Amino acid sequence: MKIPFFTIKSLAGADEFRVLLAGRADPEEGAGAGFSVEKRVAEILSDVRGGGLEALLSYTRKYDSPAFRAEQFALSPSELEQSARSIPGEDREILRQSIENVRVFHLAQKEESRFITRRDGSLLGQMLLPVGRAGLYVPGGKGGDTPLISSLIMGAVPALVAGVAEIAVISPPRADGTLNPYIPAVAHMLGLTEVYAAGGAWAIAALAYGAGSLQAVDVIAGPGNIYVAAAKRLLIGRVGIDMIAGPSEICIVADASANPAWIAADMLSQAEHDALASAVLICTDRDLGRAVASELERQCQALPRRERAESALTDFGAIFCVPNLDLAMQLANSIAPEHLELALADAWSCLPLVRNAGAVFIGQYAAEVFGDYYAGPNHVLPTMGTARFSSALSVSTFCKKSSIIAVSNNFAAQNAAAVARLARLEGLEAHARAALCRLEGQSGL
Repeated sequence: MKIPFFTIKSLAGADEFRVLLAGRADPEEGAGAGFSVEKRVAEILSDVRGGGLEALLSYTRKYDSPAFRAEQFALSPSELEQSARSIPGEDREILRQSIENVRVFHLAQKEESRFITRRDGSLLGQMLLPVGRAGLYVPGGKGGDTPLISSLIMGAVPALVAGVAEIAVISPPRADGTLNPYIPAVAHMLGLTEVYAAGGAWAIAALAYGAGSLQAVDVIAGPGNIYVAAAKRLLIGRVGIDMIAGPSEICIVADASANPAWIAADMLSQAEHDALASAVLICTDRDLGRAVASELERQCQALPRRERAESALTDFGAIFCVPNLDLAMQLANSIAPEHLELALADAWSCLPLVRNAGAVFIGQYAAEVFGDYYAGPNHVLPTMGTARFSSALSVSTFCKKSSIIAVSNNFAAQNAAAVARLARLEGLEAHARAALCRLEGQSGL
């Protein structure tokens, strides 16, 4: 395995690589001639919308669990409680602490309703309310043996902090129709009572339209494969969507003070996710770059997901040697990575230079993996360069804001004529009359 190695002196030297990264955004890439992911997903959404639970059961039997029964779709409270008892006590404590760390961080995000008053007696404001129902999609991993329990925590905690009254969790069943016990166990620990067994685009459709005992939700959150991503994309406008997540990404900016073994380990932590994952090192020291390349080859040999990691590093990984930190930060900002590590002797001095990143990890000990599981900030982050304009999953994902306008008599008297003039400039006479009729002694007609 050889990771591409570049020495560049300007941002233009990385243009070809950045175009390569952007190419991962095409969901049809590699699907085969005549096949459209979005067309197939649109059919699935239509089937579940029209067929409800029966359509969902059909897809589940076809792709996940051949003998799946209707009664396996919704888990009972007793099944959730039993799952929580079945996992080791040590794991329960680790999960409890993870939940608490994430809860404390997200409590600080919570906004309040706000009001201002004008001298004329008008009151204006913004009323903040949680959505009524949220749906959380939790990938089951390979054969249900590697469930993304951390994604359940990262989705549920901000929804709970926001005050969402009803939260539905849905995750793909194993071949025998059951869920990995860690999914219902964590749901029980979080105080959630709605857990369903279904996966893929048909699970997203069930959240959006309802199926059987599962009622439609207002917001859908959680990562998934290209079919899940396509389903979420097609449902924008019908339900709230957290984001359209792409392959995992890490970009590390480092100088000679960095530990090459640690940097390689952090790059591999993302490369093992997906053959489309991207792991990039931008360094100001050529010797460090070469040492990291050697460490990547050495450490990759011992990984269970070696082939996947090697493919990601070869196709979408890179080591860039640059002359200074200014260029390093320009390149990092142009990539706009999901995760940005600053492995620098004086990492804090570079933080003001960061413009585009889903999450920033500062200092040699701030491994990205701590953010994945335990530090507290959300690990559901913008990918594929969308950190240029979007943010991490947060409490606000599960909230909506309503403007409050309480206009006084004085405001109406002082401003009705101006409002009417603006309305008539737009050719809207009824608008003008609605303002003028508020004037004392005038009908506005």
